[in-house]
Amino acid sequence: MSFDQVLSAKQKALEINLNSNIYGTFAEIGAGQETVRFFYRAGGASGTLAKAMSAYDKDFSDAIYGKEEDGRYVTEERLQKMLDHEMKLMEERLNHETHKDKLFFTYANTVTTIDFTKTYKGHGWVGIRFQSDKTSKKYNEIIFHVRFKENSAQLQQETLGVIGVNLIYGAYYYNDNPRRLLRSLYDGLDNDQVEIDMVNFSGPLFAYVDNRLMSLQLVKNGMTDAVIFGPNGKNFLPAAILYKKNIFAMRGSFRPVTHVNLDMLESSLDMFMNQNDVNEDNTEILFEITLSNLSTDGEIDERDFLDRADIIGSLGYNVIISNFSEYYKLVHYFTEFTRNSTQIGLGMGVNNLLEVFNPTYYDNLPGGIMEAFGKLFKKNVVVYLYPYNNRETNELLNSENLKVNENLKELYKFFKFNQRIKDIENYNPEFLEIYSRKILEQIGKGEEGWEECLPKGVAELIKDRAMFGYSTSYAIN
Repeated sequence: MSFDQVLSAKQKALEINLNSNIYGTFAEIGAGQETVRFFYRAGGASGTLAKAMSAYDKDFSDAIYGKEEDGRYVTEERLQKMLDHEMKLMEERLNHETHKDKLFFTYANTVTTIDFTKTYKGHGWVGIRFQSDKTSKKYNEIIFHVRFKENSAQLQQETLGVIGVNLIYGAYYYNDNPRRLLRSLYDGLDNDQVEIDMVNFSGPLFAYVDNRLMSLQLVKNGMTDAVIFGPNGKNFLPAAILYKKNIFAMRGSFRPVTHVNLDMLESSLDMFMNQNDVNEDNTEILFEITLSNLSTDGEIDERDFLDRADIIGSLGYNVIISNFSEYYKLVHYFTEFTRNSTQIGLGMGVNNLLEVFNPTYYDNLPGGIMEAFGKLFKKNVVVYLYPYNNRETNELLNSENLKVNENLKELYKFFKFNQRIKDIENYNPEFLEIYSRKILEQIGKGEEGWEECLPKGVAELIKDRAMFGYSTSYAIN
């Protein structure tokens, strides 16, 4: 088979069935036995299928896998219980001598499809635990979360079946190339049918895999618009981490994080937290990096990406990678997970706000800038503006003297009057002379003094890891 050849789900199921080494179980709850039916129909399934089941009734499912404390069934925790239980049964019930050449696997999914009123589109968790080497007692695992986009339960079920076959095939035939494996999940499918917004690889086969890079691939390949991961590199499900939370986001290149970035964050948060029902426990703070901010001439330097992520993580913050060049798209994305009563704050510099008020920025939007502003400046959204020191005029720019296009002045005044735009009050004037581009230049040339412009520990990390062009020879000289 050539590398670029794409097999249908039926062809993949048949190839797996004809592989005498692959042997496992299927457990599917919520939408029926959508994946395993491909293997039944392909023929030769007796050599592949140890068991197929659908614990559709909730009470029966609880009797097998146990009850969930929160009463939910479509969760990562439920999927893990299914994989644990089914693999344990495989190990207990099958004679290892009789099946000494078999590579065991357990495939599972727990999903809910679109409801009758079409209010909820449906989503689910899909995963596989599998052996790649009979000599190893450790299993490999791939799990991901899907959001269905089709408006028919039947279509969503068919999509689930295809993506399940693609996962099992990829686990055995593409495990040496996780990027190829990830792309293959969409074989026979389009991005407008289903979204994958979280994925995690684990096990000895994937010991070298950085799941943050897999998240980046999801956005880069158009499988989702945004991904979120934490300081330790763990990928989060956006719906889980953002659900009913107040959100404060700050966009930047963060190459590297400077005192300006943290000053903007901390002074903005002081104001953001003063609102009703906003506190540290119910607020999610995100450092956003757009795909365009990661790209140079259309290419992404993955080492550079991980360096930025590691620095933000060292400061204890979560990262969101998005494909939202416009701020209104970011806000619209957040509102999918929040309530009307929750608050959204955006930390922004003067130059960023000027871009927001640039009408050419919205030429491809049917409603133009008015449509964009309707989505951006909702009643629960506030832009916190960090001032800019204009060296040429020696003028401090803030919301009071910012010059926008003549035809947008009254609109700008409207948003400012209604406190959708607020000047950051307690900023540190000493940090206004810090420019990340200058710092990058100093790092690359081995000049001194740039360390003082960065938060504690960041300069040491840059030096230890030789980030952003820093050479260890500088320290010797």
